[in-house]
Amino acid sequence: MNKNILNLLTTLVFALILSFLLPWWSVMLAAFLATLIFPLKGVATFFIPFLAIFGFWLAYTFMLSSNNDFTLASKIAVLLPLGGNAYALIAVTAVIGGLAAGVAGIFGKQCTLLLKK
Repeated sequence: MNKNILNLLTTLVFALILSFLLPWWSVMLAAFLATLIFPLKGVATFFIPFLAIFGFWLAYTFMLSSNNDFTLASKIAVLLPLGGNAYALIAVTAVIGGLAAGVAGIFGKQCTLLLKK
């Protein structure tokens, strides 16, 4: 398999397992560990963990919000400048998780380069 796909799947599996045990930052640990195991090259170092966690959080928050008809997400979206749009809140949440995972992926790549020396 391609290293990009292996990293994506590993990040998803680690994020799923660690999300039951740790707080929100567990996705950063998942991206970091996956990048240590399957190092990536170029811009894929950021975008593969970003896409993995973006998709994970998008699906997970949509699933959680749909259980209560997006009531809580709508109320929180009123507090933010989103006009009460629950779907915009879900998208913003997924982007924030993806950015955190992307930065953790870059950090994992830098640690891999440091360990090689």
